[in-house]
Amino acid sequence: MDVKIFPNTLRPGTGLKPKKEAQRPMLPQHARLCPVLEAGSSLGFLVYPALNENEQFHIGYEGEGLYQFGYSINPTGKKWEQVFYINYQLSVGTIGMRKEEVKMLMPETPGFRETALMMARAFISVDDLGTPEGAVTLRGAWNFQTPSGWDTVYSGVINNTQRPIAPVLVIRVETDWYVHDSEFRYVLTPGDMITVSHNLPIGQVYFVPREEISLIEGTKEENARRLEKSRSFFEEKAGNKQKTPYGMEYSPLYQKLSREQRKADKKK
Repeated sequence: MDVKIFPNTLRPGTGLKPKKEAQRPMLPQHARLCPVLEAGSSLGFLVYPALNENEQFHIGYEGEGLYQFGYSINPTGKKWEQVFYINYQLSVGTIGMRKEEVKMLMPETPGFRETALMMARAFISVDDLGTPEGAVTLRGAWNFQTPSGWDTVYSGVINNTQRPIAPVLVIRVETDWYVHDSEFRYVLTPGDMITVSHNLPIGQVYFVPREEISLIEGTKEENARRLEKSRSFFEEKAGNKQKTPYGMEYSPLYQKLSREQRKADKKK
């Protein structure tokens, strides 16, 4: 299946392209060697922000409808320097009303306020701030258009256990006909802040068919065959083990059979 990708409208060509990634470096070794966990991690594609290597931004929630966005650069590779920050103050109890205060931390240039506000919109969805309370929406460097009948699901990076992790709202969009920017909706509590860098993914996308699914109860005979397959697999797994350099045992059987199944499917 082919899925088309399109660049961030406000920063076209900036940022890493989406990619599959089975590894989660922060997981312990015994978890990284689990083939079904790696398959889960590589589901869909990781999405990155529209940032260059020497750029960074943060978005924080102070409570009472106050959000702060900050943009920084590292021109020499030695030290991060904040260029500007924007305070977004939402009206309490009112939807859609906000005050935007821009503060430049470097020598000001003509039109700096408009430029800063526009840059912020390339990285976050300003109009979605506070929906719900504490919510911030991060925008990706690339957007997706699926084939007819397929949707895109947007979530946080799965199997990422590094603390702290803000809760994320999962959305599903009919991207075969609706033009949708890649957006990942995190929910912060007062005092929380997310720092976003060039090489760190901000979320993950998966592509799913829109067809209806019916659950059909299996027969007794089908259940017996299923249990026999399970018994046979675990017997073979017990006799097919390897050791890591650190002495930990694991079985590559599932991964081996999975690869054989994929090769057989391609020949059909």
